Amino acid sequence: MTPFAARIRQMRRARGVTQKEMAAALGVSPAYLSALEHGRRSPPNWAMVQKIIGYFNVIWDEADELQRLATLSHPRVVVDTAGLPDKATALANLIARHIAELDEEELTRLFDELEGILEKKRKVTE
Repeated sequence: MTPFAARIRQMRRARGVTQKEMAAALGVSPAYLSALEHGRRSPPNWAMVQKIIGYFNVIWDEADELQRLATLSHPRVVVDTAGLPDKATALANLIARHIAELDEEELTRLFDELEGILEKKRKVTE
């Protein structure tokens, strides 16, 4: 499941809405919505994310968060390391080979650590 899929499912269930009802309101098939919620589809495009935001009637921070999650939620990631240092390729391959072995706590720790490193780099360049 992707971060976007988990959030959409949580929002839908919290409101007591079925996939069939939500799919009809969005103008998509229940099969599409099910695949989206299970992370078996690419993230929705901007227009679909906007429909979902409108459907749940969320604004500001929550709408921004849904858009951010959609950009982080491609279930099949391709990492192009051509032209990057050899450590970049080694890291990408290490993650690809072993990500399924990591539990939720380990994934969170690695994610937070990498986000922290990238945030520091952004602040330096600003």
